[in-house]
Amino acid sequence: MKTSADIVVLGGGLGGCMAALAAAKSGLHVILTEETDWLGGQLTSQAVPPDEHRWIESFGCTRTYREFRERVRRYYKDNYPLKEEPSLNERLNPGNGWVSRLCHEPKVSLRVIEDMLAPYTSNGRILLYLGFRPVKADANGDFVNSVTVFNESTGSRVTLTAASFLDATECGDLLPLAGIEYVTGAEARSETGEPHAPDIADPLDIQSITHVFALDYAEGEDHTIGKPEQYDFWRTFVPGFSRHPLLSWVIPDVSATDEMREIVFMPDGIEPMPLWTYRRIIDASLYEAAFYESDITLVNWSQNDYFLGPVYEVSEEERLVNLLGARQLSLSLVYWLQTEAPRPDGGKGYPGIRLRKDVLGTEDGLAKYPYIRESRRIKAVQTVTENDVSREVRGDRGIRRYEDSVGVGSYHLDLHPTTRTNRMCYIPSYPYEIPLGALLPIRVKNVLPACKNIGTTQIANGCYRLHPTEWNIGESAGYLAAYAIKNGITPHEVRADSDHLSSFLELLDREGIQTHWPDEVAKQE
Repeated sequence: MKTSADIVVLGGGLGGCMAALAAAKSGLHVILTEETDWLGGQLTSQAVPPDEHRWIESFGCTRTYREFRERVRRYYKDNYPLKEEPSLNERLNPGNGWVSRLCHEPKVSLRVIEDMLAPYTSNGRILLYLGFRPVKADANGDFVNSVTVFNESTGSRVTLTAASFLDATECGDLLPLAGIEYVTGAEARSETGEPHAPDIADPLDIQSITHVFALDYAEGEDHTIGKPEQYDFWRTFVPGFSRHPLLSWVIPDVSATDEMREIVFMPDGIEPMPLWTYRRIIDASLYEAAFYESDITLVNWSQNDYFLGPVYEVSEEERLVNLLGARQLSLSLVYWLQTEAPRPDGGKGYPGIRLRKDVLGTEDGLAKYPYIRESRRIKAVQTVTENDVSREVRGDRGIRRYEDSVGVGSYHLDLHPTTRTNRMCYIPSYPYEIPLGALLPIRVKNVLPACKNIGTTQIANGCYRLHPTEWNIGESAGYLAAYAIKNGITPHEVRADSDHLSSFLELLDREGIQTHWPDEVAKQE
């Protein structure tokens, strides 16, 4: 089967959805594919509440991202029995988790994203292919002609043709299929000049993945799951960066190199930030009495970061082994919490912990897809490095500005344990801008990255991978592809021609995409 559109967006995560929305708003027809049956990626199928910066309520994101956040809050206020005070709170945080100012349920994200796309799925400008992943690409010189996608459940195979293709897959899957130049894993310090880069490059030293799950707690009940097959291995596994088992209350201290710290699980009135409230998505105290039996929390902790091997750039057999290992680690963490986790009273285990399968729409209670922190990354016209973001490196030069900036973001350079060396870092950074050059492959002319696969190094990816930034990247890439098609030029020519670049940046401004940090932030920083 063959079908065509102006633009094909592969991957229905945050970047992919916003790329499709931007192109549809521009009057073009878009095909949007997604490997799972849920749009939304990090927020939904991967079950990770939004990691955001401290200015997010006022600025530092696109207009559509701000609209998304407002819609999430309105959804709770319109549909949930909130108590009076939270219902009147303009900055309602439904879960009162401390990782984000907007911890909420993945299904609410899904509903809001579907609603934002609805006008264009209704009028036919966006055609959805859920359950499809790219398996083949046909390229001719510097242009990709078609991409074939496959649905494992139905066996359906569809060949998609378009003027432009956007890769918003979680792992940058189009890049190897189409022969597009890319990098993976760790670059060498001699190549990037980054202080925290290793001496020797290792393409397979890739950030860990995490299979997130949802929990609530029923005091006095027993919801212990069956012992996972790999539990005995994970129960005694001690990572190279610690003297303590991975399944323990001792975790890496991200604020200090080579240090560990102990953390508590449940709130006890003393510990201000226990793990239970870290990514809590329902704070039962905000809702009418007895409406919720318990808080609901998402578990994306150090204890279920899987770093024994990557899930791309390896054989299919090894990929499946590592995907299974990540699932078994998360299930082992559940079982350990239920049966062996030390309690403050000297006992062991919390049998009342319950996997909330309904929250994530799966049979086993794990997210539909693992949380992928690091993707294949294009070799780009311009590559962002640690040196462009790090406070230590930039010193009093502050925020780096780009004349071709297509967005903004802010987050620490956060690297979770990698698969070969277990390297990790948490480097203070300045707020950053997204240069258009980082969205342009060095050679191929009609393919753009639309999520975590832009031109960054592994270390710079540690801050460019977060929710608002991925959203911004996808939205700007969608407008860029549409602008290029409507003007009969390539995206590279948009950047190379000053008149086109000026017109394109004016378009982004009209569409509510902030491209530079305000002076007040630059001066504060």
